[in-house]
Order: sequence, then structure tokens, then C-alpha cells
Amino acid sequence: MVSKPQSALKSDKQTVPGRVSGPGTLFGVPIGDLGWFASLLMGTATGFAAFFAATFVGIVSILIYNTSTHKTVDFSYSYMRIGLPVGLLVLVIALGYLGTLWVRRITRRS
Repeated sequence: MVSKPQSALKSDKQTVPGRVSGPGTLFGVPIGDLGWFASLLMGTATGFAAFFAATFVGIVSILIYNTSTHKTVDFSYSYMRIGLPVGLLVLVIALGYLGTLWVRRITRRS
């Protein structure tokens, strides 16, 4: 096995210029630099993802409850009573957060 000289090891490392962490970043993604459409799209996608995740958890919970108690709870409760409120709550929170970041960025430029 041939070892590389120390200078070659340093040149193999890739560095990405810019911020890695700080205010308005999430896992290195510059959330604070999004435009209004990107903020709207990201907030809506987060709300949809939360809706589907909560609906899945609701369906599995109702399934476990129905099989363990031998009662019949309607599966439509999983999206009406669990998925929809969670999705709307996450949608409002995400749009509010991303909207305030967008407004801060616009007012900072002025």
C-alpha cells in the first residue's frame, strides 16, 4: 500500500464556499435566502408531508385499536381528526416562519 504525501491528502478535501450554519439555515440549506414562491412551495410541501405522515400514524393507530379492542372505529377519523388538523397546523407554522424570513430579507435590502 502506497501512502500519499501530506500535501496530496489536503488537496483531496473538497470545500464548499459560503455559510454552512447560521441564522436562516437548516442542515446547510439557506432557508432565509428563499424567494416568496420558493417559501410558499416549501411551506405547502411541509404541510402536505405532515398531513400524510399524521394520516399514516392515525390509520396504524386505529388499526391497532380496532384489533386489540374488537371495536370498529371508522378509518375516516384518521384524516378528519388527526391528519387534517396536524397538516393545517404545520402549514400555518411553516408559512408563518418562512414568510417572516422573507419579509426580513426584503426589508433588510431596502
